[in-house]
Amino acid sequence: MGRPYVTSGREQGVVRGRGRGRTQRTHRLKPVPRERMLTTPDLVLLSLLAEKPMHGYEANLELERREVRDWAGISRPQVYYSLEKLARWRMVRAVESGEPGDGLRRRAGPDRRVYETTESGRKALAGALGREAWTTQRERPPFLTWLALSWQASPGVVRRQVERRRKYLSAELARERKVLRSIYEEVGHPYHEAVWAVSLAIAEMQTELGWLGKLARELPRRARAKRPKYTEVTD
Repeated sequence: MGRPYVTSGREQGVVRGRGRGRTQRTHRLKPVPRERMLTTPDLVLLSLLAEKPMHGYEANLELERREVRDWAGISRPQVYYSLEKLARWRMVRAVESGEPGDGLRRRAGPDRRVYETTESGRKALAGALGREAWTTQRERPPFLTWLALSWQASPGVVRRQVERRRKYLSAELARERKVLRSIYEEVGHPYHEAVWAVSLAIAEMQTELGWLGKLARELPRRARAKRPKYTEVTD
């Protein structure tokens, strides 16, 4: 992963030596699209540092303020690891912050060195955001797995779990509505990615809460399949 080029046998070239007719094999290095190697933490940081140069500690604080773990899998250690990796790949670079001690910060670790996204980093981010996989994958939420297996639990346990899910979603819905209000105050209009993302989360929670009410009413009528089918195994 740390090497941006790979070589296969088909990409080997042949160079003819002069005078003695000797053949020398050499390798042509084929560039690997860097966006394929970028992880979710890498992409989040490239986007954040394109907004404003920050050091690692500040980036962590800002991501926590934006409640990043609600919409992206990224931890504090991953922020520092990604900064070091992106700097090696020249997708971010250390910059002057205009504050005393800049020279020391540039030689310091990623927690205090101020970084910004480079042009190559912006291009890699834009390329990664064009992947089809962003739009053609389905989530596997734990509650959906539980629901598929719930016929093995007692009716009382099923009712309690459904009620727990309802209470959890109700609390999360209230929290997201509060977050949306704070985003409106900061952004000042409804046409922003943060507004759309939180609005989508709210709509999904509202839909599931309505469905949970229907499920609770139908639980007493739960019954086995009338015509079950199974895979036939032939020798």
